[in-house]
Amino acid sequence: MAVDFQRSKTKENLMKAFAGESQARNRYTIAAEMAREHHMYAVSQIFLFTAEQERAHAQRYYELLKEAEGQTIEICSGFPVDTFDSLTELLAAAEHNETEEYKDVYQVFGNQAKEEGFLEAASAFFQIAEVEKIHAKRFGTIKELLENNTYFEFAEEGAWMCLNCGHIFRGSKVPEICPLCRHERGFFIPLSIAPYTDSGIAVC
Repeated sequence: MAVDFQRSKTKENLMKAFAGESQARNRYTIAAEMAREHHMYAVSQIFLFTAEQERAHAQRYYELLKEAEGQTIEICSGFPVDTFDSLTELLAAAEHNETEEYKDVYQVFGNQAKEEGFLEAASAFFQIAEVEKIHAKRFGTIKELLENNTYFEFAEEGAWMCLNCGHIFRGSKVPEICPLCRHERGFFIPLSIAPYTDSGIAVC
C-alpha cells in the first residue's frame, strides 16, 4: 500500500544511505592516502576508484530525496570509525562494511521501500547492494593477498600490471622497480584484478 513519502521510512532510509555512502567515500579517500604512505600505490588507486563509485551511490540516493527538498531530515544511525594504521585492517574493515550493506542494510531498506510503494527507491537499494557486494569481494581479495604474502610473489609463475605505465610482468616475484617506467613495485597489481584487462592476456 502506498505511503506518503514525507511520513515514510523510505525517506529516512534514503538519508541514512546518503550519509553512509558519503562517509564511505571519505573513509576510502583517507585510506587511499594511508596506502600511498605504505608505498602501495595500486591499492591506493583501488580505494579511490571505489570512493568515486560511493559518490555516485550517494548522488543517486540524494536524487531520490527530491520530494524532501528544503527540509532537514533527522536520522538516528550508526557509522564505523576505521582509523587503523594497518593497511590489511583497513581492507578488512572495508570488506566488513560493504558486506553489511549488501547483505543486511540495503536488503531491509529495499524491502521497506517496496512495501511502501516506492519502487524506484527499492530498485536503487537492491542494485547498489549488488555493487557493494563486488566492493566487498575486491577488498577481501586484496586483503588476503597481502596477509598471505602473495600480492607480490607467487609460488609459481604469476602476472602483474604496473598501473603507471601498463607494463605486464610475468614471473614468480615482482621486481623492486618496474622494468619499463622505473616506478617502484607498489604500482604493480596482480593481473587477475587489474582494471580493464583480460586476465588471460598473453605476454609477448
